[in-house]
Amino acid sequence: MNPKKVLVTGASIAGPALAYWLSRQGMDVTVVERAPAFRDGGQTIDVRGAGREVVRRMGLEGLIRANTTQEQGIAFVDQNNRTKAFLGVDAFDGEGPIAELEILRGELAKLLIQHSQDRVLYRFGDSVEAMEDDGEQVHVRFEQGSEQVYDLVIVAEGIGSTTRNRVFGNEVQRRPLNLYTAYFTVPRQPSDGQVMRWHNLPGGRCVCLRPDNLGTTRAFLSFQQAPCGYEKLAQDEQKSLLRQIFADAGWETPRVLAALEDATDLYLDAVGQVKMSRWSKGRIALVGDAAYCASPISGMGTSLGLCGAYVLAGELGRHADHTQAFAAYEKRMRPFVAQAQSVPGFAPRLASPHSRLGIALGHAVLRLASAPGFRRLFGKILSPKADAIELPEYGERQ
Repeated sequence: MNPKKVLVTGASIAGPALAYWLSRQGMDVTVVERAPAFRDGGQTIDVRGAGREVVRRMGLEGLIRANTTQEQGIAFVDQNNRTKAFLGVDAFDGEGPIAELEILRGELAKLLIQHSQDRVLYRFGDSVEAMEDDGEQVHVRFEQGSEQVYDLVIVAEGIGSTTRNRVFGNEVQRRPLNLYTAYFTVPRQPSDGQVMRWHNLPGGRCVCLRPDNLGTTRAFLSFQQAPCGYEKLAQDEQKSLLRQIFADAGWETPRVLAALEDATDLYLDAVGQVKMSRWSKGRIALVGDAAYCASPISGMGTSLGLCGAYVLAGELGRHADHTQAFAAYEKRMRPFVAQAQSVPGFAPRLASPHSRLGIALGHAVLRLASAPGFRRLFGKILSPKADAIELPEYGERQ
């Protein structure tokens, strides 16, 4: 018999996608999310390659397209806002740095939840406090005090997943990329337009402004620094840190830092990857960033989460034994994940050079990328191999 009662932890992208596909296999699915309510907004992510095929099979591609940010490309600008290099949304067949389907994380999560909520129970404002896998079932105690028993538990949380850490302990390996990023929303100004603007600063720093479809603008700040606990600081301390690091920056940085004062959605974290020798333990498994975060630098996070959810649910429907299903899931996904995680350690320095000369050289190389004779070569470098997985057609038990 296929397992019937499944708990999924995390309601961002991989969690709701997995819940949808599990429900199509006739399973009774509950998604638990620590946040007290659905978390709207967030930064821009893209749906590309095999990830797009997954949402197409869900019947969601049209809705996603209708809710994209309508971003038209990326302009690399200097201190005076002059464009030094430009890559349009159609560069590299729509699979370049700016993909055809760019959408806010919260907008995609909302569509995934709405698409599954008629057959999935969503439980916000709670989280797993403890779990015991007795070999036959998983006994779960929630922070709000209730206890439930499930056939399987799937952890679909983020890179710092506490539920994963509790189960796998020192098996969790993090590969740091020596980069910090901060995201938050700022008021929109006419200069923002429909193009992402990327401004490099000496010292390996970067300030970006991206349009959204909600009447605001998404700010992105990054700086190169080995992990040192900044992500654990209180939000007021994080804001003070960012003001200090970018105090001498020109361009539109003063506007960004001024908006930071009242920002309520600041998210600052150390960029890195998750490396796991296994993605399951007994009746508990991992999917998405909790299992194999490739980092935003890879451009593959959303596709990995969507594809992993689809494959995991499909294999659980195909195999009567969950251990066989988990093994088949890993076998199919491992090569795709390995390729997505093959980000060189020097990638942050390439994206944000430390000197003015390096920045100028970077702009020159990016100008070449759009030249007819160089498009194919740079396409291999700037376009992630997002379709390098064969997605089976799984039967459904609705």
